[in-house]
Amino acid sequence: MIPADIPNNSPIEEVRNTIPATDDPTLPILTIRTWVLGPLVCAVTSFMYQISSYRRSQMWVSESCAQILLLVMGRLMASTLPAKIVGIPGTNWKFSLNPGPFNIKEHALLVILATTGFESMKSIATIDAIKVVYHKNISVWASILMVMTSQMMGYGFAGLFRRILVDNPYMWYPLIVPKVSFYRALHDKEPRARGRLSGFQILIACAVCVFAYTIVPTYFMQTIIAVSFVCWIWKDSVTAHQLGAGYNGLGLGSFAIEWESVTAWVGNPLILPRFTIVNTLIGFVLIMYVCIPVAYWMNLFDAKRFPIFAQKSYDYSGKMYNVERVFGKDLEFNEQAYNEYSKLYMSISYVFKLGFTFAALTGTLTYFLLFHGRESWQQLKQSMKSESQSGDIHNELMKKYEPIPRWWFYLIVVLMVGLGIVNCELFGKEFQLPTWAFLLSLAIPLILILPLGIIEATTGSYLGLSVISDLIIGYLYPGRPITSVTFPSYVQSTKMHAITFIAEFKLGHYMKIPPRSMFLVQIFGSLLSSSVKLGTAWWALTSVENICDEGKLPMGSMWTCPGIQQTLTHTMIWGGVGPARMFRPGAYEGIYYFFLAGVAGPLVVWLAARAFPGRKWIRLINFPVIFMSASFLMPARPVHYWTFFTAAAAYHLVARRLAKGWWARHVYDVSNGLDLGSAFFGVLLALCFGFSDIRGPYWSGRDFNEFCPLSKCPTAPGVVQKNCPVV
Repeated sequence: MIPADIPNNSPIEEVRNTIPATDDPTLPILTIRTWVLGPLVCAVTSFMYQISSYRRSQMWVSESCAQILLLVMGRLMASTLPAKIVGIPGTNWKFSLNPGPFNIKEHALLVILATTGFESMKSIATIDAIKVVYHKNISVWASILMVMTSQMMGYGFAGLFRRILVDNPYMWYPLIVPKVSFYRALHDKEPRARGRLSGFQILIACAVCVFAYTIVPTYFMQTIIAVSFVCWIWKDSVTAHQLGAGYNGLGLGSFAIEWESVTAWVGNPLILPRFTIVNTLIGFVLIMYVCIPVAYWMNLFDAKRFPIFAQKSYDYSGKMYNVERVFGKDLEFNEQAYNEYSKLYMSISYVFKLGFTFAALTGTLTYFLLFHGRESWQQLKQSMKSESQSGDIHNELMKKYEPIPRWWFYLIVVLMVGLGIVNCELFGKEFQLPTWAFLLSLAIPLILILPLGIIEATTGSYLGLSVISDLIIGYLYPGRPITSVTFPSYVQSTKMHAITFIAEFKLGHYMKIPPRSMFLVQIFGSLLSSSVKLGTAWWALTSVENICDEGKLPMGSMWTCPGIQQTLTHTMIWGGVGPARMFRPGAYEGIYYFFLAGVAGPLVVWLAARAFPGRKWIRLINFPVIFMSASFLMPARPVHYWTFFTAAAAYHLVARRLAKGWWARHVYDVSNGLDLGSAFFGVLLALCFGFSDIRGPYWSGRDFNEFCPLSKCPTAPGVVQKNCPVV
């Protein structure tokens, strides 16, 4: 029973509908099953993810797959092991081989431990780039210290903001609530009305349906991954192809018929808040159908000389930029060669992607200061004095568990800063990172974790820091390509691990898992995962001959490293040519006005909200989300956006209105089922056909082709491209 003086619910509707306001503190959590299954699955997935990053066909396992696998293994151990008490020799520690049924809290903690192997590690990607792209040596100790400090620093910073981003009931994390729903569907014995399906049955039915269907777009008929009918009608028109191509054009009228395209990059339309979806739609339409077309047909930045939608770098003639012609084999920038050859150019779509990303950063800071600054400052001062006093029921239920001492987080920060400085002083030349740059790479995420965390906690939108960190280090330390990998690696990794750590704490908060148990499992899992991944990377890079070098590898070799190959051009732009040359007057200097736009947008909304307090819809205009919508572009394509918006309209405008009660209870069951079925099919396809490169029966629609070959063509007079008409 809940005492009468404690509020009995959350202020957020989605949380009230999904998260039970109850707790059972007697459930065992850190059991033998946790310490056997968790490290085992963590080590296996860490090895699998790292080794597959070097292969042409990568293995991908979703968190839902791990949840199902660990549920089966956990229940198997619970049903077979004897309830025997075992003591550890030389100590007073004892534990039971079978502490009882496999419970929901134990399952959640086990998944958190096991899935740390799923997290991408920017620091290991840096080591890959140094050894593979630049063919330079880096010592083992430098690698270990880089991996450890970049990962653990984020965890230390997370503790500084945990009170605001976890205990505050309005920080509800739209992407975390479905996970709780999934655990409940797997564990709760839900009473089912006669003739109706339970939540678990709905989940399984959706998973089976999407599993059975996914074989069509991924194996037999890949053309429906991007249906661009405008190109089918006007087959010989460059303009029509540019407008209609879903992958290499503006995607007008394009769509896909598969669930993975719905959720691939933009998000899950079933679980994101409606105001987030609307703001994303506004941002997408603004960049794709206003900014890019106007700038392209006005020929700003010589846009017509290059494809309208591409992320590669070009010279003035419209051909791919010849990096070796400017940098040579020693990777040193040659000013004379650069001036004699060509400036480096980008497509107009990539220019606006960078601009909107800049606007998203300043917009997030402005939005945070105007709408959440005073509240966050008060909560920060309060958290320094005592525990959170929020009346939210979930906070009240968590008070029975011992909190994490703040000095644990402070100790992590001090140790990692010390180790990072030692690494820079001893091995800094190996990865071109001086001590001052290392300290700056920590200061940037420290400043931005709180505003970015608030945006993610309230909208489900995510903003990376790679572009802004590239820009900063490109100005401060130009001409050093490796630095343009290591510096953003520290910035992005610290921010990513901090917010991931906090989000997992919110999951534990909803599941009523003791904070100290969460902390122990997260730290242990991170250290285990990083050790396995680093060992795997070192083995692959030193044992596989000519790894990642397609010119020297045998025909058909799987060790092509598709992700690493893009590093060279990226680092040459930011660390070689540098933003001072890229964005100088006469080039792309106009992109800096986006910083001002990022400040102006939230400021206008804030002033309007104060001028018209009765119109609550004004506060739903979220310029950080509007700008962030463009930051997903490349890798996301217009076809992904339109498929996302179509699914969102079908749910929010049709299904939710026709059956609101049913959807309120089961929307997360449907969403989790669709994700689960798609993920399991992806694993099956990779295991059965991917590594052997077995493809479906040949016919015209088997291979991916949106039939828009002219979408990549330039339209400037005299520019010659293969298979393109000359204007």
